Amino acid sequence: MGHLYVMMGKSATGKDHIYRDLLAQCDLKPVVIYTTRPMRDGETEGVQYHFVSREALFALEEAGKVIERRTYDTVYGPWDYFTVDDGQIQFDGSDYLIIATLEAYAKLKEYFGEAFVRPIYIETEDGLRLEHAMKREKKQNPPKYEEMCRRFLADQEDFSEEKLLALGITKRYENNGTLEDCVARIREELFK
Repeated sequence: MGHLYVMMGKSATGKDHIYRDLLAQCDLKPVVIYTTRPMRDGETEGVQYHFVSREALFALEEAGKVIERRTYDTVYGPWDYFTVDDGQIQFDGSDYLIIATLEAYAKLKEYFGEAFVRPIYIETEDGLRLEHAMKREKKQNPPKYEEMCRRFLADQEDFSEEKLLALGITKRYENNGTLEDCVARIREELFK
């Protein structure tokens, strides 16, 4: 039996870097989710996300393929993030890794069953997160500082302690030191 490991955490906690390192160091298959938001500089279709139109999203929903969906009302209009039952996940003994939100984690557990879905919660001190977010946003052309701030503030509510505990997420992997230390702790505890 394989598992779906769901990596979660507030924005700018290093999830993308940890995700890449775990995929490179462990026997895990990536799960690429879908989004209707514009592609950022340096992103590649099918690597970070599948970038689709809202019309494509609606067609997938109509076909019953969307497992979970989140829509954010950004300063640039609605951006959707969603997981599709597109054959990427097959519990045939393989382990999978996905980056998601708490809401998505709950829906994935409901869809696939609690026995198959495992959380990996990444936590970073807020000041450090804000530094990471600002550094990342400065590289964008043009930078979207308003959206960065909206996400930072929304994360306080989205990842509240009450919501974490309601989903049974008590284990935290702190990413306040080096990225390598955080990845090593996850590997040691989950992928021995």
